[in-house]
Amino acid sequence: MNNDKCSAAPMDDAAQEKTESTSASELETTECDAAKNEKAGKSEKAKKKKSKDDADHSSVAEAMTKEAYNLACELKDEKDKYLRLAAEYDNYRKRSQKERENIYADVRSDTVLKFLPVYDNLESALKQESVDEAYRKGVEMTMNQLKDVMAKLGVTEIEAASGAVFDPQLHDAVMHIEDSSLGEGVIVEEFQKGFKLGDKVIRFSVVKVAN
Repeated sequence: MNNDKCSAAPMDDAAQEKTESTSASELETTECDAAKNEKAGKSEKAKKKKSKDDADHSSVAEAMTKEAYNLACELKDEKDKYLRLAAEYDNYRKRSQKERENIYADVRSDTVLKFLPVYDNLESALKQESVDEAYRKGVEMTMNQLKDVMAKLGVTEIEAASGAVFDPQLHDAVMHIEDSSLGEGVIVEEFQKGFKLGDKVIRFSVVKVAN
C-alpha cells in the first residue's frame, strides 16, 4: 500500500505539470486570439475611419464643386450685366454724339439761312451795271467775305447752271418750257442759288427746266 501511494504521487505531479502546460498553452492561444481580435478590430476601425474620411472628402469635394459652379454662374451673370451695361452706354454715347452733331448742324443751318437774304442782295447788286467802280469793288469784297465765312461753316453751293440735269433732291422747278434743242429735264435758268451744309440741303435751287 505504501509503495502504491509513493508511486501515485509522481503521477500526480506529471499530471499537474501537464495540466499547467495545457493551461499555459491555452492561455497563450487565448492571448493570441485576443491579439488577433484586437488587431482585426483596429483594422476594422481603420477601414471604417478611412471610409468615413473618404465620404467626408467626397462631401467636401462635392460641396466645393457645387460652390465653384455657383460662383461660375454668378460670374457669368455679372459679366452679362457688365456687357449689357457697356452696350447700353455705348449706344447712349453714340446717340448723344449724333444728337449733338444734329443740333450743331441745325444751328449752323439756321444761322446760314438767316444770312442768305444778304447773299441774294449782294448777288443782285453785282448783276446790276454800275459806273461806280469803287462801289462795285466794295460789294464784291463783301460777297467774297460772306462766301469765305459760309465755306468755313461747311456750306457749298448747289450746281444749277444752265445745261445741268434737274435733280428733285437739289432743285425746285418753278417753271417748265418746251424746247426741242434741249434734252429732257435740263436746267435752263437758275432764279435763286441753292446751298447745302454737308449732305443736308439748306435751300433748294429755284430753276426753270426744259421739257
